[in-house]
Amino acid sequence: MCNFLFLLALGVPQASETLTSSGVFLLQMGWGDLGAFGEPSKETPNLDQMAAEGMLFLDFYTANPLCSPSRAALLTGRLPVRNGFYTTNGHARNAYTPQDIVGGIPDSELLLPELLKKAGYINKIIGKWHLGHRPQFHPLKHGFDEWFGSPNCHFGPYDSRERPNIPVYRDWEMVGRYYEDFKIDLKTGEANLTQLYLQEALDFISKQQASQQPFFLYWAIDATHAPVYASKQFLGTSQRGLYGDAVREIDDSVGKILNHLQQLGISENTFVFFTSDNGAALISAPKQGGSNGPFLCGKQTTFEGGMREPAIAWWPGHIPAGGVSHQLGSVMDLFSTSLSLAGLQPPSDRQIDGIDLLPVILQGKLIDRPIFYYRGNELMAVRAGLYKAHYWTWSNSWEEHSKGIDFCPGQSVSGVTTHTQEEHTYLPLLFHLGRDPGEKFPLSFASEEYQQAVERISGLVQQHRATLVPGQPQLNVCDQAVMNWSPPGCEKLGKCLKAPESDPKKCSWPH
Repeated sequence: MCNFLFLLALGVPQASETLTSSGVFLLQMGWGDLGAFGEPSKETPNLDQMAAEGMLFLDFYTANPLCSPSRAALLTGRLPVRNGFYTTNGHARNAYTPQDIVGGIPDSELLLPELLKKAGYINKIIGKWHLGHRPQFHPLKHGFDEWFGSPNCHFGPYDSRERPNIPVYRDWEMVGRYYEDFKIDLKTGEANLTQLYLQEALDFISKQQASQQPFFLYWAIDATHAPVYASKQFLGTSQRGLYGDAVREIDDSVGKILNHLQQLGISENTFVFFTSDNGAALISAPKQGGSNGPFLCGKQTTFEGGMREPAIAWWPGHIPAGGVSHQLGSVMDLFSTSLSLAGLQPPSDRQIDGIDLLPVILQGKLIDRPIFYYRGNELMAVRAGLYKAHYWTWSNSWEEHSKGIDFCPGQSVSGVTTHTQEEHTYLPLLFHLGRDPGEKFPLSFASEEYQQAVERISGLVQQHRATLVPGQPQLNVCDQAVMNWSPPGCEKLGKCLKAPESDPKKCSWPH
């Protein structure tokens, strides 16, 4: 059996007596936030050690430059435009699941834990779910057996009249709310949440090891998401300020989880993958923003800084130590790879966008495949090999930019980081990401190199669109009445709140 830990985390059963688990760590961090990826302060010794003992992916991507769609893509192996995690309220608009959203993950989608359960896996999510907070979208209705965390981001505090504070769940019921029972001090940045999430992970792993159960652990914490937080013992310890404090605590937690697997003697039976759901939010820089290394812009954009992520695979005894891969990878590949580890086949009744990365991870092979950069309902760019073609460019609107909302601070590139939506369908902007990772120097339209690369990418786009059947958009309608007023379990805590009258409206997505 193989366990899985997605830091992300996942445990997978196989036809042997050996237990194998798997896990994944998923959080909002930039490509340049780890020492192994060149961050100069070198404050991530555990993640750097994980990379030294496993495989580093330099060309790994999220499926969307925003959190909710990326998570939906990871757990379904499908692009957000297929699984419904997008909006048609505006062209190329990012959308997610705030607590007034009506939609969520559709029942028609098959999630990774649902499939792993068929192979005997025990599945747990720790941290942020972000795929819908209404009862029908609860993670325990979509394959998870346990949950400790929240359905939405830790925004707040709220006054319980216009909107409620976000609940924290243990399994089916809430056990409190952020800012009320789970404190976050916005002045100091102090919160003990990462320590709670760490202990949950350690206890879950110990329990499954004792019962010899293959497991999938999805450790989806959010300390690096604004408002950024860290535990008291980590505050003020980083050269990078509060954001660095949060990164250091996450790094420390990852180290403790990996050490725990080794002490229990199951590290060689546990596949662990560390990655992020989108690039660092430069809008929060410099106090609460991370680093996207040499790449352009950040979260919310389809430039490299918004979608290329740090990624590390770790599986002692299986993955050769010190590996570095240039495979074009995607968070959606974790769906297919995990199923492969569990001895399962992907569903055959739908288009799966993720590929099985085991030949890459175990044998060092390279698989030829494109990367599609979606923003909402629009295909903005495509990468094939070292070439990236932009069919649309947009950072954010002049109106939003004039309010100080800047997704590319200090990185304005004329004709590229545009504040109006610019279409390049007939003459795509083409970059060679090997020579120009920062997307600053488009290739000449007249060059032979341009014409050959665009011809190849155009064929991939035509092929992709021929198979594309968009899902029903889930992120179009908002209604104050569906907020977390009275989640399951609120009666026991005396925390039920009266909901306002239902007044469904189109959600407003400015970016």
